[in-house]
Amino acid sequence: MIRVATIPLQRTLSNSIQKAQKKLGETQIQLDSGKRVSDLAGLGSKAVRTLSTRSLLARQEAQVSAANQLGTTLSLYDANITAIDNNAAELREKLVSALGTGQTPGMQGAIEGAFDLFRGAINGRDGEAPMFAGAQTDTPPFNLLTLNDAIGATPATAFANDGVRAAARVGDGVDVVYGVTANELGSGLLSAFRTLAEAGPYGATPTVAQTDAMRAAIAQIDTALPQVRAINAENGRKQEQVERLAVRGEDRAVLLKDVISRNEDADWGQISIDLAQQKTVLQASYSVFSQLSGLSLVNFLR
Repeated sequence: MIRVATIPLQRTLSNSIQKAQKKLGETQIQLDSGKRVSDLAGLGSKAVRTLSTRSLLARQEAQVSAANQLGTTLSLYDANITAIDNNAAELREKLVSALGTGQTPGMQGAIEGAFDLFRGAINGRDGEAPMFAGAQTDTPPFNLLTLNDAIGATPATAFANDGVRAAARVGDGVDVVYGVTANELGSGLLSAFRTLAEAGPYGATPTVAQTDAMRAAIAQIDTALPQVRAINAENGRKQEQVERLAVRGEDRAVLLKDVISRNEDADWGQISIDLAQQKTVLQASYSVFSQLSGLSLVNFLR
């Protein structure tokens, strides 16, 4: 006897519907996440390449971050060194003017103000520690507080920095050694302040000794400024190098991200096509299942 039943057919259609729903669900997950697959295993043979590319990208981004941070530090160096340069140049102009006129009203205040600006710039901080102290970050590198403290001072007594310089990895195999120490930056100008302090205080009209001191101080400033500017020029060269390496690193990071994107990111155009097709298939499956579910042998046995 031949057995006739609709249940096996319904079961087959139910399985087809479940498969269609699964495919549609996977496509919707791609749409929500923007990724082709939910894990690396789904990438198949591309998984190893993607992992290695991600490792390269992480290293490149770390180097770019280090380069950007170093660029900020070098910019702070530039600002403080430029302030020291400008301050010394302005003091020199005032001394030259005083020698030309033979009058020094307000000169004592001008020298003290220049010393205070010098002390503030050379003890400048980068937000965490003194910039020109080397590895001695617990105390300011220039320990004189007033102009009078410069009397009899020497670089050995005035500066507390060491000669340690930091280094940063800003590219593959590229380490930039950077740092400026307070004594190399300010020793020459300290001599000028000492000369002026030992001849002070200055009244409205300078004495012969004070006139000689101002001439000596001008010569000391003229000797010190080229050294200050050479230090700043070297700092500027490193700034340019770091900026160039940062841009190059960002370009490489974009390239690596593109490689990862091609392996992992979903194809939006293909997703749109898949959604439309899978929706049509699922709707057709529902329609066929509904029609077959309404069939009955009773209707044909009458």
